[in-house]
Amino acid sequence: MINSVRNTVLAIVNKNNYGYISPGDFNLFAKQAQLDLFDEYFFNYNEQVNEENARLSGTGYANIKLGYEEVIDYFSVTEFLTQKTLGTSVYYLPSTTTTGSDYYLLNKVLCYSGGNLLGEAEKVTHSKITQLNSSLLTAPNTTFPAYTQAGDSITVFPTTINSGSDVQAQYIRYPKDPKWTYVTLYNGEPLFDQTASDYQDFELPIDDTNDLVAKILQYAGISIREKDVFEFGKIDEQQQDNQK
Repeated sequence: MINSVRNTVLAIVNKNNYGYISPGDFNLFAKQAQLDLFDEYFFNYNEQVNEENARLSGTGYANIKLGYEEVIDYFSVTEFLTQKTLGTSVYYLPSTTTTGSDYYLLNKVLCYSGGNLLGEAEKVTHSKITQLNSSLLTAPNTTFPAYTQAGDSITVFPTTINSGSDVQAQYIRYPKDPKWTYVTLYNGEPLFDQTASDYQDFELPIDDTNDLVAKILQYAGISIREKDVFEFGKIDEQQQDNQK
């Protein structure tokens, strides 16, 4: 996918005499374009949920929401959290350091005991947990656990949930940075090489190809609509077919 996107970008750039986009610049623009579309999935998904809650959407919109969910679910990761201090109920949130994957947002916190799932912990504010803990009737327990968040960590309640295998997080990670890798030919031209160890394709659906092209061109200082990218792609395909 990334090679196809780059070829389209360069074809549009060359056709309009806009100059040249180096592999390094392309990878930089590609990363930002993917992040933009990634953010849009969450924005659009939340809009669909709000419309559904307000009963403004029909069955057709339900399919759109499902499509967003399928894309978002691809980036869902479940990992046991690392304790900030051994023997306490304070755990680090997912990060490059603790899980090797940079997380975008926290979805669920699951609590275990002896390998058995106790249930999903409810997120509460610090003032709320103080209020809950003030009474034995409302204090979080192993049946209804809770947690608070502060900076890069969470504190789970009850505090008897405090081992290294007691707390698991389900979170959404960022997409991996796309990288168009290449070898340099004798004339200095780069040739696509997906066998390189640091090669990374886009992680978004192939349906986002035209949007990626349009956004990369925008970051390169070229304004073009997604519709125009699609039309250019059809013309380019026709020209290639005629040459066969």
